[in-house]
Amino acid sequence: MSVYRSITAMFALILSIGLIACEEETESRGENSSRTLDYRATIYFISGETDTVTTIEAAVADTDASRSAGLMDVHDMPADNGMLFIFDDEEPRSFWMANTPLALDIIFADADGEIIRIHTNTRPYSDRNIESEQPAKYVVETNAGYTLRHDIQEGMRIDYVY
Repeated sequence: MSVYRSITAMFALILSIGLIACEEETESRGENSSRTLDYRATIYFISGETDTVTTIEAAVADTDASRSAGLMDVHDMPADNGMLFIFDDEEPRSFWMANTPLALDIIFADADGEIIRIHTNTRPYSDRNIESEQPAKYVVETNAGYTLRHDIQEGMRIDYVY
């Protein structure tokens, strides 16, 4: 009986250590804490000269710190919401999904607001570079599938107010 108790105790100890390690991994990925955003901008997706195809409410990232944080550790975003990144200059941009739990559509636009590149359904927590391939001043992130549902295409424009 004492061997049985020793094995049972050892198994319980190993199981406890494993559960603690899993909990720590979950916390390190931010799955137990989620940032909340202030959706203070409206972004218009425009076809032709003036035809607004759709709009979203967006949080604004216009400082180095807010651009760096992006949508990291945001676990839930309403369907018609997103984030607008505003940069001081226009140059090729590269984003990645590290610490970002949501699948996203990433839309790059030049200084005139013309959409120059769309990446759809990006993979959460990926360290793969997602590039604009051309100079961009603005980046819009929406929930994955948004651009397909609303037929947003390269060559269209964005405009915003906040």
